[in-house]
Amino acid sequence: MGGFAEALLKAGQLIVSFDPGLYGIIWLSLSVSLISVAIAGLMGVCGGVALALRAFRGKGLVVSVLNTMMGVPPVVVGLVTFIVLSRQGPFGSAQLLFTPAAMVIAQTVLVMPIIAALSHATVMGQDPLLRDSARTLGASRLQVILLVVYEARYGIMAAITAGFGRAIAEVGAVLMVGGNIKGATRTMTTAIAMQTSMGDYDQALALGLMLILLAFAVNAVFYRIQRGAQ
Repeated sequence: MGGFAEALLKAGQLIVSFDPGLYGIIWLSLSVSLISVAIAGLMGVCGGVALALRAFRGKGLVVSVLNTMMGVPPVVVGLVTFIVLSRQGPFGSAQLLFTPAAMVIAQTVLVMPIIAALSHATVMGQDPLLRDSARTLGASRLQVILLVVYEARYGIMAAITAGFGRAIAEVGAVLMVGGNIKGATRTMTTAIAMQTSMGDYDQALALGLMLILLAFAVNAVFYRIQRGAQ
């Protein structure tokens, strides 16, 4: 217990010391995750809403595949992204492997199904009478879609929050396509794993505390937005 308290104290000292290396890792993690969630959110919300409002043959299969992709192991996503971006892959000429851009791609692929599936479930949970009433009153198709999205906004916000939580805590996929390069692609999660294996528990714990604080801050912001809207 005393050892843990000492490590916790040293971790706090590292945080308040504003070490450039430590905060460089934190900034990269946050920026990569936010960009990934922004892209995945746009694609996922649009896809989930469209899937909920459109009827077509094979829709059940598409929904099943989407729900299955929510549970795909991150290392599988990392492996597929690695192959696609490698020199022998279709996008190898872009030379994106072991760059933050590759990490954004991997996290986007990982997060998008989560946001899409949860957005789909949220819209499907809306009362169908809402759409029927809007159409009866002369609303256009676009107006009906905007109305449904507005009514489902809290569930969609929750879906995006869940996506951010998955992105910021990701290890396997970003490690495979990013390489954990110091000063270039090292994130909080990959640094925590590396520092722990090296026995540097102080920095690992400091990064862990910052990871929890960032996740809490983002959730608090979304909660305030929801409360303000209500």
